[in-house]
Amino acid sequence: MTATSTPTQISEGLARLSQLRDALGHTRTAIGKAVIGQEPVVDLMLIALMAGGHVLLEGPPGVGKTLMVRSLAKAAGLSFSRVQFTPDLMPADITGASVLVPGTEGRAQLEFRKGPIFAQLLLADEINRATPRTQSALLEAMQEGTVSAGGATMMLPRPFFVLATQNPIEMEGTYTLPEAQIDRFLFRIDVPYPDRDVLARILAATTGTEDDELTQAMSAEDIVALQAHVRSVPIASPLQQAVADLCLATQPGLPGTDKDVARYIRFGVSPRGAQSLVISAKAHAFMAGNSHVSVEDLRAVLLPVMRHRVQLNFEGRAANVDIDGLLLRLFDKIMSRI
Repeated sequence: MTATSTPTQISEGLARLSQLRDALGHTRTAIGKAVIGQEPVVDLMLIALMAGGHVLLEGPPGVGKTLMVRSLAKAAGLSFSRVQFTPDLMPADITGASVLVPGTEGRAQLEFRKGPIFAQLLLADEINRATPRTQSALLEAMQEGTVSAGGATMMLPRPFFVLATQNPIEMEGTYTLPEAQIDRFLFRIDVPYPDRDVLARILAATTGTEDDELTQAMSAEDIVALQAHVRSVPIASPLQQAVADLCLATQPGLPGTDKDVARYIRFGVSPRGAQSLVISAKAHAFMAGNSHVSVEDLRAVLLPVMRHRVQLNFEGRAANVDIDGLLLRLFDKIMSRI
């Protein structure tokens, strides 16, 4: 809607917006029936969808990471593919490859067969088990929404999301994700182990005779419309400046840097990280029913956006520095100046 919109257009726009809010709420409810006790994680995944970003889920095995992604795909009406990453996985196993097929005149010809990446939601399970060469096959897709193979560049379906999982416990036989790839994940979400009450609810829901069918509550077109609206959520100039100051405060080589940052941080948040924080805060504001971005919206998405973008140096790793605590302290210090 613009300043020249007619009353009818404004009315239709508000009705569509109300429809999208309802669809989002129904999607949260639908996923909650299949994924018990992980409401904050589910909310962050939905925020990532609205912000158009990819997600790295990290947690111990058996806490429902794969189930969350499958449930999200079904509830949101997205086509779904899953790739189990292993050390012998090749890039072509993800993107696809050219194969010889019989031609019309009896001669064999090359035809490109699309791989599992040509889906609206790709689950990259245990992504850190594949070699860096295979991991890099995702870089172009995650950033540009395209795949270059077989001498051509092909567009991926819209919307397109990569949700990757990794196990922080078993590190034998794994490969560290390159910094360039980590930075392309909008969020890194820590999936916690359930507490006693949640675990009891999980047992009651999954070991009985009843099996609730998860229903679709949203469509791919709804997600594209949500992404467009989220970008129009306003944020005040002082808040945008504060985000810029926060990202600069994580850089160890600048004058006046915090002593802990100068001592323990190898490199800080990239400009892409600053963009991710703002767009995620806009999505959080929309989900919360706010008309504009507030400090609370920024704080709510701060850690998922930034914790994987701040890299500790050797001394920081040896001292077991708490990155989350450091980021929150810097955030509160900078926001107190507004």
